[in-house]
Amino acid sequence: MMTATVRYKLPPHIDYAACRAHFHKIAPGFREVKGLLSKHFIWSESGWAGGIYQWETLEDARRFYSGPWLDGIVERYGMHPQIEFYEVFALTDNARGTVELFESAEREGAWNSST
Repeated sequence: MMTATVRYKLPPHIDYAACRAHFHKIAPGFREVKGLLSKHFIWSESGWAGGIYQWETLEDARRFYSGPWLDGIVERYGMHPQIEFYEVFALTDNARGTVELFESAEREGAWNSST
């Protein structure tokens, strides 16, 4: 399992309410993204927004972030997003009452390719 953090600075014309409304509008569309396990749509008072994504594989994440999604981010926010990838070693889910431990599913070479 992989986690990706994605951040971008909101332009001045996108305030809290506009960001929230946009996220509510687009959230259902992420149900069909190949390899995406979950996404948290995030906003900060500092003027940054983005998402915390859980992916089945690094390849799924890289494929998504290099496609039409990236063009939409640049068009809407006027910048390339900051994206950072993390391999998930363990997951404690208190809502489900579970703890999952993961074996490494990624090859070291996958980390060396660019985003």
